[in-house]
Amino acid sequence: MSGFSWRRFLALLHKEFIQVRRDPFTLRMIIALPVMQLFLFGYAINTDPKHLPTGLLSADHSPYERTIVTALQNTGYYDIRPLATQAEGEQALADGDLLFVVNIPPGFARSVDRGDRPAVLMDADATDPAAIGNSIAALGALTSVLDRNLPASVRSSTAHLPFEFEVHARYNPEHLTVLNIVPGLICVVLVFSTLFVTTLSITRETERGTMENLLAMPVRPIEVMLAKVVPYIAIGYIQVTLIVIIAVAVFGLPVRGSLWLLALVFGLFIASNLALGITFSTIARNQMQAIQMAQFTLLPSFILSGFMFPFKGMPVWAQWIGEIFPITHALRIVRGLLLKGNGFSDIAPELWPIIAFTLVVAVIATYSYRETLD
Repeated sequence: MSGFSWRRFLALLHKEFIQVRRDPFTLRMIIALPVMQLFLFGYAINTDPKHLPTGLLSADHSPYERTIVTALQNTGYYDIRPLATQAEGEQALADGDLLFVVNIPPGFARSVDRGDRPAVLMDADATDPAAIGNSIAALGALTSVLDRNLPASVRSSTAHLPFEFEVHARYNPEHLTVLNIVPGLICVVLVFSTLFVTTLSITRETERGTMENLLAMPVRPIEVMLAKVVPYIAIGYIQVTLIVIIAVAVFGLPVRGSLWLLALVFGLFIASNLALGITFSTIARNQMQAIQMAQFTLLPSFILSGFMFPFKGMPVWAQWIGEIFPITHALRIVRGLLLKGNGFSDIAPELWPIIAFTLVVAVIATYSYRETLD
């Protein structure tokens, strides 16, 4: 055979372009993935979250209270809503509905007038230190603003206000990022280890030529799918057990909630990922397409779940999309169980979206399962 031939090269190049045209799905995915990355990183990610949900408990309705509330709202970090009782605030913090609870004690105005420098108490959900760091830092900048709006009789001549903000970092007093990252990492590891395995399960059978034997057996689609899913549920539990043991022993991760409840949540979460993987495997024509589907799903699920970036910092449309993914709800449940000691009633609102997602994708997988090779 002679040296390099442009004729042969151009013939092979023409053949490759024909193959690309015959697989339009892959071409669309190649184009769609960077476009999705551009929009997600450009619009959805915000490391300085604003308008954080904040509850107000006030036993002293005075001009000082109105000044403090207005100043907090003007920072852009706090969206304040009144609370009726302390118990309501505690429950909202535990559920994640509020990130802050501001408590103005009784007799606050009288203490200010006497020069006692009372404290405005602020409970903060510190399970995600990155989400509340800038908002807490902004309290220091309120000194001059508040001082100008106070009556001349109590206005401070020093750099300090005639009252102070006392922040209590709940659930993570030392603002350790590891306590936020490790519970989330457990969920991320489970997604990788379960989604990709089942994503390739049926397409691999087709490409290896063993699908004919499977289709010849007197079995129903749901039986095939369950048989492919169940072993990996057990493997997922083994992974979870190892990760939790290491996280507790090495990183000092607290376990304040029920381990049985944690096991239930992980079982549902593993099932949701396996069901999604089976769905991709039934829709895809080959392993490459199946992997591309999984990759196209993984990127937005990680970015919009609150694992990599604060969930409250994302625009509303991005939060709506993030609510679709099971990992978003699993992250909240796991962090709540491990760091807050939440019970079943606290995590129930986050359980049903995972269950609903699993049922929907399971139905899609059953409907998409091809009982012939045509």
